Amino acid sequence: MLRGKTILLGVTGGIAAYKAAILCSKLVQKGAEVHVIMTESAVRFIAPLTLQTLSRHPVHLDTFDEQNPGAVTHIDLADRADLILIAPATANSLAKLAAGLADDMLSTTLLAATAPIIAAPAMNVHMYEHPATVANMETLGRRGVRFIDPGTGQLACGYVAKGRLAEPEDIVLAAERFFASRTLLAGKRLLVTAGGTVERFDPVRYLTNDSSGKMGFAIAEAARDMGAEVTVVAARTDVPAPGGVELVRVESAEQMLEAVLSRYAEADIVVKAAAVADYRPVERHASKLKKSAATLTLELEKTTDILAELGRRKSGQFLVGFAAETERLAEHAMDKLRRKNCDLIVANDVTMEGAGFGGDTNAVQVFDAAGPALSLPVLGKRETAERVLELVAARLGGAREEAR
Repeated sequence: MLRGKTILLGVTGGIAAYKAAILCSKLVQKGAEVHVIMTESAVRFIAPLTLQTLSRHPVHLDTFDEQNPGAVTHIDLADRADLILIAPATANSLAKLAAGLADDMLSTTLLAATAPIIAAPAMNVHMYEHPATVANMETLGRRGVRFIDPGTGQLACGYVAKGRLAEPEDIVLAAERFFASRTLLAGKRLLVTAGGTVERFDPVRYLTNDSSGKMGFAIAEAARDMGAEVTVVAARTDVPAPGGVELVRVESAEQMLEAVLSRYAEADIVVKAAAVADYRPVERHASKLKKSAATLTLELEKTTDILAELGRRKSGQFLVGFAAETERLAEHAMDKLRRKNCDLIVANDVTMEGAGFGGDTNAVQVFDAAGPALSLPVLGKRETAERVLELVAARLGGAREEAR
């Protein structure tokens, strides 16, 4: 996957910079052409000569050190790159990238780059969890930057916590998976639902749930980057929608049903990641209900089961459902898969740490008609989405082989 690819490796100033030498060596061994840019701070941790020897190319340090009069170096590097890796990515480098600063060789090159960027953060846990860093990573994520989650362990500062640079082998694997995945869903039309539906009983009050929309949006982003044409039908969400997809906003379960059914016939893959209300108020009051009696009784009625309706109408679509469970996960997931005629069910135990609503991580088990098909530990939701879609692509590929 890496042979013949041009990879730009950005090394910033953290103690984990020493791992960049191992990473560079492994990328070259895989057949990649690696060009290294180091920040001034990175040079304090590892000598440029080390990376020059391993990459077999000069290491770039200074924006104004132009060796070739026929090219502007930072533009040339940006244009030639098939992929940009930033490892380690410090809090400072992420902040500069998010703000669009261009005050050194690396940040200037990144601002000129159109190639995909994968960043591997490494820093103290409090820096990693600081609202500014979180906001910067969210901003970059919306622009398409991918992240390799840092590991948990002994940090240089003495803490035992999250913040260690991912191992070089894992970063290489992420690069390989990136190139392998770019055409996995090429030519496919994917429809995904996201967020939590809203069922109003007066103009200012409603029933909803804890869904943030992060998992559905992660599915949409991953599918987009795998070459699919993506439509997202989104209800209430806590985060901005990804770019490069068609976004259809709805509020209630009924509106989501209509939006999905009107697009169902054209879809090749449908992923029902939204948390849809099972019940809605029978009566919706035209004006705000005034507080009067000590208690208030609402009469509720069932909403249409969107996933079941899609299963009933299925005519060649690959249908993926989600199941948020609190107990007997496998039993409930398999029951849902059969009743609703799904091809896959992605189930998670929302009581498990790192797998509930609203977080940036998930831990899922995927089931098909034969039982467990894939089990994933706690991962970032983007990586979870990629792994699930890789399974979908493999199943679609198997179906094509059988059709022959």
